[in-house]
Amino acid sequence: MLVDYQVENRIAKITLNRAEKRNAFNSDLVKELIAAFEQAEHDEKVKVIVLKAAGEVFSAGADLDYLKKLQSNSFEENLKDSDLLKTLFHQIYQQPKIVIAQVEGHAIAGGCGLASVCDFIFAVPEAKFGYTEVKIGFIPAIVAIFLIRRIGEGKAKELLFSGDLISAEKAINIGLINYLSTADKIEAEVNAFAAKLCKGTSAQSIALTKQLLNNVQDLTLTDALDFASEMNAHARSTEDCKNGISAFLNKNKIEW
Repeated sequence: MLVDYQVENRIAKITLNRAEKRNAFNSDLVKELIAAFEQAEHDEKVKVIVLKAAGEVFSAGADLDYLKKLQSNSFEENLKDSDLLKTLFHQIYQQPKIVIAQVEGHAIAGGCGLASVCDFIFAVPEAKFGYTEVKIGFIPAIVAIFLIRRIGEGKAKELLFSGDLISAEKAINIGLINYLSTADKIEAEVNAFAAKLCKGTSAQSIALTKQLLNNVQDLTLTDALDFASEMNAHARSTEDCKNGISAFLNKNKIEW
């Protein structure tokens, strides 16, 4: 198996398990990731998802054998393969459950894109981040769509046009990652953060808030406000909202 899937304490751990290839992408790995995230989405025992990797590298992006194959593919074959990666990134981004990337090694090209579509990124200070596609005559096509949303067009251009790797410290300064944790503490800190989300937040509220944030960015101000108003009205009818308001009014502590 190229991807390991484990669940404990309402946290699903999805682990890239191709350490001998620096967790580089091929079609089989991408397909297994799609299946794992789909499993986590529909697993009622799961509230938060953690994406991590075995070995010293989070992911080096596409592997060399894969890149060689691209040279002989037809346009239709390359489009089909690109659509597979598009499906994975879109699936993670639209995932109704919180997704945390636990980055304990370099995240490069598509590997950096994989982390950047997650809701939160924890990384060790030694990790490097970057999109190196332009240095081999390729383009960071799919990852760019999500990177712009995460850090804005100006900062995205700095990374995508240069192809340079940046330090974890710079990555946190530009908003690419959220938290820095030392290697000996990152596992515990990610688990604690995930547990806090599990116990302190409504799953229905998280799903609706993610839907709101993912959709309003592409709407006009008027349409965005209309959509937000509809989401507000919808949220009021959910069981979680009813239970949460009742607990608040009765001064009861609620644990989700």
